[in-house]
Amino acid sequence: MIDEIPISGLVGQGFASVRDVFAANFASDDDLGASFSVYVDGELQVDLCGGFTNRKKQELWTEQTCACVYSTGKAVLAFLIAREVSNGRLDYDQPVATYWPEFGTAGKEAITVAEALSHQAGLCAIAEEMPPADWLNWDLICSRIAAAPPLWEPRTASGYGPQTFGFIAGELLKRTTGLSVGNLLRRDIQSQNLQLFCGLTEEQLAASAQMLKPPKAPDLGELNEFTKLAFLKPWSAPAKVAREDWAAAEIPASNMHANARSLAALMSPFADNGAAINGEQVLTPETIEKTLAEQINGPDLVLPFTLSWAAGVMRNRSGHFGPSDTAFGHAGFGGSCIAFDPRHNLSVAYVMNKMSPHLVGDPRALRLIEAVYQCL
Repeated sequence: MIDEIPISGLVGQGFASVRDVFAANFASDDDLGASFSVYVDGELQVDLCGGFTNRKKQELWTEQTCACVYSTGKAVLAFLIAREVSNGRLDYDQPVATYWPEFGTAGKEAITVAEALSHQAGLCAIAEEMPPADWLNWDLICSRIAAAPPLWEPRTASGYGPQTFGFIAGELLKRTTGLSVGNLLRRDIQSQNLQLFCGLTEEQLAASAQMLKPPKAPDLGELNEFTKLAFLKPWSAPAKVAREDWAAAEIPASNMHANARSLAALMSPFADNGAAINGEQVLTPETIEKTLAEQINGPDLVLPFTLSWAAGVMRNRSGHFGPSDTAFGHAGFGGSCIAFDPRHNLSVAYVMNKMSPHLVGDPRALRLIEAVYQCL
């Protein structure tokens, strides 16, 4: 067994204090294993990893270690959609049914891509009881979403879709590119030497970090019918399935695996005028503006927060992604997060395996993000 907390990786000039905060998360026993990365102006300035991949502290967390990032993967989907908007294959202002005709039923005919991505479609969950294992069947879930009527009047409020968001975004991508989310990542992201997966092989799962469950359930606030459907029904998530089957399936809103460098790199074009880390122009300025425009702002019907939604990411109106009100991001249950800030040309990501009860705004990530801003 390894006793010391090993920390390694890149720390650019002027960012030494970020490493200190990263180390402090381990010293306080808040972290078991984690990675944290920062891009500024498209250049990697911080790329830290430390700790262990399992509870018994038998394996070191390395720069290649991936962990499940849960809903942080929704930001990945937002980027993939934005790229197709830049390519001209998708349009935020067009109805989802333009690309997915079966979706245009039961009162959903006019719901636009941007409205669906900002959780305004009234599709926060599958309302009808079903076997939880059905979440592993892509076509079956998509057919149920396509046939379902909205649970509330679309465009009147946002209502976060923990699982359904990934199928809506993923089916739009599949209909316009011919590839699933997992295959898009394999084709396009791996060419940049990134560790980012949706649907793991047995070998990839074996190399991934063990996730430690949080000490208590998240605070969902005052429960209503939408919150219960989204989180608390027996079929709200793919429960009681083998871990191997869950990891191999594509459930892109909740089972992506990645390290922090890959997530920060992927989102960097939003903060670097559309340029990927390899220099390729992947987003147009017009697309960035449309992606990040506010779609709806107010109390969410599912989450216990007042949220400002852009097209798939949150606008930082409540300090969930650091001190800057020009930042955007998305968090995953347990603590992982992505944040980016076009004003400061900044993209950061935090990935860990010791889960907390936080749905968003995990203190470990916030301490790191705040340390980064102090170094700019």
